[in-house]
This record gives sequence, structure tokens and C-alpha cells, in this order.
Amino acid sequence: MSAQLHQMGVAQLGRELAAGRVSSLELTQHLLTRVAGFEHLGAFLAQDPQLSLAQAREADACRARGQAQALTGVPIAHKDIFVTRDLASTAGSKMLAGYASPFDATVVARLAAAGMVTLGKLNCDEFAMGSANENSAFGA
Repeated sequence: MSAQLHQMGVAQLGRELAAGRVSSLELTQHLLTRVAGFEHLGAFLAQDPQLSLAQAREADACRARGQAQALTGVPIAHKDIFVTRDLASTAGSKMLAGYASPFDATVVARLAAAGMVTLGKLNCDEFAMGSANENSAFGA
């Protein structure tokens, strides 16, 4: 089944996790491997695989305690326009290279509270001022 994990949507992944057919750790490892295999595309601007794996372990522990929510353990990657405390946030601009936010954006905080696992930060047009991702300071 793991060969198909990267093709499943959020709802289906939630069901697979809830049914115990896959663990968040297995799912996160699978997706991190896929991301590494396609690094040349420049889709991710920031990652911390150890953080992602730690969040996945915590999600699995939460699920084992019977405290899981619908999204617990489902991995997500945030567009770099959303600031994150644990990963640099650049909004696709070199002007913000290395910026460390003291807080998470509301959407990031709410998804984390729902138990989702952060895979990293996704490239975007500089300051999200476009729709084709052709204007990122870090490559299209």
C-alpha cells in the first residue's frame, strides 16, 4: 500500500490512519522520501525532517491513547506565505531569507492543534503576488 500513499487525499489518509492500516510515522517517512526524490523541482523552501518525524511519533502516540481527531497524523506542507515558528519563512522573497517568526500563522496553529504533521514550507510567488510561481526569488 505505501506506494500509493502519496496519491491519497487528506480524508482518505485520515481514514487509513484511523483504521490502523498505516501509522503517521510510516506515512511521514514515505512522503519525506518522495520530497527528497523530487528536490530538483524546488517545491520546498524549508524542511526539518526530524521535526516532522517527531510530530508523527506524537500523533501516533495520541492515536494510541484514543485522543485522535480526524486529522491527527495527516502530513501537510504549508505555503511559505504562512509564517511558522519552527521553520524559516520567506514568502518567496530573498528579502526575508532566514526570517524566524516568533509565532505560527493562525492557519498553521489550527492545523497543528488538529494534530497534523508539518512536512515543510512550499515555494510560492514572492509575497504570494501572482499565481504561476514564476516570480519566486528561489526559483520557479
